[in-house]
Amino acid sequence: MAQEVTKEKSMLLQKKMIGGLFDELAHVKESGKKVVYTFVPGNLSELIRAFDMLPVYPEINALQSGMKKRSGGFIKEAEKLGHSEDVCTYVKCDVGMFLNGNKGPADTQIPPPDLLLLSYTGCFTFMKWFETLDRIYPGVEVAMLHTPYQEDGKITPEMRAYMVKQLKEEVIPKMEKVSGKKFDEAKLKENLQHSADAEDYLVQIFESAKHKPSPIDGYFAGVYYIGPVNIGFRGTPEATEYYKQLLIEIKERIRLGKGPVTPEGEMKKERFRLVVEGPPNWTNFREFWKMFYDLGVVIVASSYTKVGGVFDLGFRHNPEKPLESLSDYCMTVYTNHNLPQRIDLLSKYIKEYQADGFLVNSIKSCNSFSAGQLMMMRTLEERLEVPVGFIESDLVDPRYFSFSNIKNRLDSFFQMLEQRKIILNQKTPVA
Repeated sequence: MAQEVTKEKSMLLQKKMIGGLFDELAHVKESGKKVVYTFVPGNLSELIRAFDMLPVYPEINALQSGMKKRSGGFIKEAEKLGHSEDVCTYVKCDVGMFLNGNKGPADTQIPPPDLLLLSYTGCFTFMKWFETLDRIYPGVEVAMLHTPYQEDGKITPEMRAYMVKQLKEEVIPKMEKVSGKKFDEAKLKENLQHSADAEDYLVQIFESAKHKPSPIDGYFAGVYYIGPVNIGFRGTPEATEYYKQLLIEIKERIRLGKGPVTPEGEMKKERFRLVVEGPPNWTNFREFWKMFYDLGVVIVASSYTKVGGVFDLGFRHNPEKPLESLSDYCMTVYTNHNLPQRIDLLSKYIKEYQADGFLVNSIKSCNSFSAGQLMMMRTLEERLEVPVGFIESDLVDPRYFSFSNIKNRLDSFFQMLEQRKIILNQKTPVA
């Protein structure tokens, strides 16, 4: 039987925060609060909170449904309506959840939206997803914030001005109409300062993996660390307190020379350090993680944990330039980076975190991540002479998680890393 790990203070804080949000959502009829459906990459949680509205993230509901083994049934319900097997499984899970009463992962009622806020950041599926939601909830207000793609790898003044214009003329007026409140810039600035504080802590948390042994797993545990900034708490004092407490715990692990905490306790020995590209599989999340920690493999950095913001490249929300800051944030999330930018970021991680190898988890139904991954992998292999591996799964469709296939590929990859380490050690001169 798997050992139950004692929950640290930060874990309890996060559980309380998320539980409180779903409880608030379940009681909006009594509170009168308005609900905004939006997405994680490029989300405007600080602006939503400035109007005292509550955010709902359909992809968060989908991944949590996957972890609770409910997504398979939801997906089949959506496919009966004609949604193709090749459609993003987050979308199908969301549709299936609606068809089954729109009960969320916590078994609480997810209220219908008062505003559909489409913050478009590089994933075309988001647009089609919101077309589907618009049909499901006819008559609901819709606001779109179109984010220019970083085609040349840089943000221009014209791109920023284009986004600020949309915020002023499209997004904020719709939020005022739905909430019945006027835009309060002072409140937004306060929220943005909380965001900047939380982002400072978050960067320190992920960069702690540069230590040996790494005190954290930057992929499997990392998805829990990004929870508060991705589920609507960015811009709140609660998020800042969570990250402050988490950093205290991690610094203590570094002081004691401890490795990361896994679902079965502390990892005792760090054998290999990897950088991973692509989202994890959610339907078999713990089983997937176990393939790594059983063999002492630590993910020291990953691209997926930057899907809601690449803060370690220097971006921070700036309360002195609120709308410009929101615009820059949307343009700097990982899914809005071009392929050369993604390769450069992964290369930086491999070098700075002293990774032994690079692994791609290619997601069948997620073109936003999977497009170009083979090219990225080969480029990194040639540029850095780093061992590379490739596995395939899906987000929340259990039909596309093959334990034996993934395990065989990982075992072969880890054996290659072991042989390489032996060869490198033989070449190292004795002092």
